[in-house]
Amino acid sequence: MRRRPPPVRVDEAEERRLIDLDGGMIRSRLRGALRLAAYALLTLSLLPVQAVAVALGLRLRERLPRFYHRLCLGLLGFRVEVRGERLAERPVLFVSNHVSYLDIMVLGALITGCFVAKTEVAGWPGFGTLAKLQRTVFVERRRSAVARHGDAIADRLKAHDNLVLFAEGTSSDGTRVLPFKSGLLAAADREVDGRALTVQPVSIAYTKLNGIPLGRGLRPFLAWYGDMDLAPHLWEVVALGRVTVVVEFHEPTSLAEAGSRKALATLCHRRVAAGVSRANAGR
Repeated sequence: MRRRPPPVRVDEAEERRLIDLDGGMIRSRLRGALRLAAYALLTLSLLPVQAVAVALGLRLRERLPRFYHRLCLGLLGFRVEVRGERLAERPVLFVSNHVSYLDIMVLGALITGCFVAKTEVAGWPGFGTLAKLQRTVFVERRRSAVARHGDAIADRLKAHDNLVLFAEGTSSDGTRVLPFKSGLLAAADREVDGRALTVQPVSIAYTKLNGIPLGRGLRPFLAWYGDMDLAPHLWEVVALGRVTVVVEFHEPTSLAEAGSRKALATLCHRRVAAGVSRANAGR
């Protein structure tokens, strides 16, 4: 499973510095194997429960994914630092930057809702099945994609389901936030119960490993982008130590407040980029 542009490798000098500071190895094959086994057991145990909940339309279908993602965070040694206040009203369109497939686990543990993902994800082994069971809305990665999948999105909003959208349209290296694609924010055009859909920008940044700040050269341990293969990257992740993630919920807005879809994309990008910059700088 490959993606473009070219791969970026972990900086070996910075990795050695981190090992020296931590006083030991930052990756452990035994730890990775145990975590993978625990993750597989947890997933296989809860997967049929979620399948039944989705098939029967039970409320459990919304609550179980969040519970599952929280357990996964604990299994993999992730600590999430939350800043700002997540809106409790429903529905909300949460607009986030995108660093890795790990973002699903992190945001899924904090937000009860459905993700909007590119159609390719539906065909990914394992991850595609999990995405479908979380009632993900799959869209083609084109400018008008969300607009052309309006019925599925409208159904989610009518049911007062929150939506989580990665507005860059792809993942980045975690150091900077790519421009947000205004076409992907077409969901914000819709009204719910006679009012404009609320949009809340969210920033996510992977900031520390074993309590030590991650520099740009080490972020590829957690960021998944470019031409990276999924399986080797996932093996690196599960073998790591303790990971700190900073998630910041920013001031909400709406398309009506921003004035246009392009202005909304710019406003959300500015707030998310500022949050990522603060987190990466340790502020």
